[in-house]
Amino acid sequence: MASQILIPKGDWILSQAHMQGPNKAPITLEVEGNLKAYKEVEKLPVKTQEWVTFNYVNFLTISGGGVLDGQGQEAWLLNDCYKNTSCPKLPINLSLNFINNSIIQDITTKDSKYFHVNCISSNNVTFQRFTVSAPGNSPNTDGIHIARGNHINVIDSTIETGDDCVSMGDDLNDVLIKNVQCGPGHGISIGSLGRNVQEKDIKGITVQGCAFTGTQNGVRIKTWPSAPATLTISDLHFIDLTMVNAGNPIVFDQKYCPNNQCDLSKPSLIQISNVEISNVRGTSATTDALSFICSEAKPCEDIRIGFIDLKTNGKTPTTKCENIKPIFSSTQSPRVCA
Repeated sequence: MASQILIPKGDWILSQAHMQGPNKAPITLEVEGNLKAYKEVEKLPVKTQEWVTFNYVNFLTISGGGVLDGQGQEAWLLNDCYKNTSCPKLPINLSLNFINNSIIQDITTKDSKYFHVNCISSNNVTFQRFTVSAPGNSPNTDGIHIARGNHINVIDSTIETGDDCVSMGDDLNDVLIKNVQCGPGHGISIGSLGRNVQEKDIKGITVQGCAFTGTQNGVRIKTWPSAPATLTISDLHFIDLTMVNAGNPIVFDQKYCPNNQCDLSKPSLIQISNVEISNVRGTSATTDALSFICSEAKPCEDIRIGFIDLKTNGKTPTTKCENIKPIFSSTQSPRVCA
């Protein structure tokens, strides 16, 4: 028999919740109220990087129109990960691990102390009419982080946060991100990738019909130089995208090196190939509207660029190109790799 967990309307403090499968029947978490975490990280009963967690569950539904409020404002002040690679990891609002055939819809995650959602090693999961809410200066608050999964959908959703709206790690197949309003935030990213030799291929990523408003980036691929992994990133489709004063609308960065925390002496060993970019329009907040910095060791292959119409405020937009020979159709403004 199906089970339901109901959080009724009202404000409720939750110290921590960990739900472990396997289950024999569908489970629904109906959140109608405002579920709030303790502001203080030290009040977590179990010192893990998770606040609300589901592991090894099939046929899970999370809905109800309510809010998971991480109350992260105090924790953000403690976050020094931008300069400290061994910084302590803060709790994620919603962790979904080894979840199958599930839907998360009509619910909001707010002010997470770290990532809002982790969806790892899961299959056939849909986020629909899902809302992420955090200020643009909240550190490391990725909206939805996906890795090691198949058939993951993020559709008809609004993500406002201080890091990537959607970030994707390795070992992914068939991801659809459609009709997502992103911003503020850092855009929609694949990577960063390359530092773990065991990383596996990414294939079949579609970002379609999304709008980027005031974001640091639009769509971005990030791979580390001087790193051991040799995976491939292929079958990508970035189509029907709208930029509204978005920085760096399209970025391939195979020299990714934030805060100079890496070695640039050797090129990335990751191959990017079979990419479609088409019908990208709007305004760029940076003069570099499109940047394709591909690997010298593994030049980008089969990059097909269709209609592009990007403008900047008062300056002539430009493109950067290294180790790439795009295939063009339609018209591009600015001219790509001219």
